[in-house]
Amino acid sequence: MNAVSTDNVLARLAGEWEGEETIATTRWGEGGPATGRISARLDLGGRALLQDYREERDGRPALQAHAVFTAGPEHDQYALYWFDSYGFAPAQPAPGHWDGRRLVFLRSSPRGQTRHSYELVDAGTWRLTLESSFDGGVRWEPVMQGTYHRVA
Repeated sequence: MNAVSTDNVLARLAGEWEGEETIATTRWGEGGPATGRISARLDLGGRALLQDYREERDGRPALQAHAVFTAGPEHDQYALYWFDSYGFAPAQPAPGHWDGRRLVFLRSSPRGQTRHSYELVDAGTWRLTLESSFDGGVRWEPVMQGTYHRVA
């Protein structure tokens, strides 16, 4: 894959998306297959991406989340604000960076750390990997992996 310009990383995640997910069994619940639907739009002159996420498991609504991604003044500075139906609300934004292929964020809270990796596969596909650590980042446990395709 060609490296994606930092200037359009958030724009590449904008749109309507749907994908199959594999959820790991964690301390928050049972694992299994799921379907994710994402609606995301740019705002604030392209410096913010507003994302609505809906997960379905066994044909029923499951996790719902609102995420706000922001691009900082430096070309590789990003932040993620994540709110979800499990009650996780950010005390502070998760810092992030663009590594030329993935937009990676590290959320920290009293419950541990969660790493979000958004890999841009091609113009119509991206992959999200979530991993959690409960020992300060020494060991990482899988939480979820999904591959999303543009639907609109």
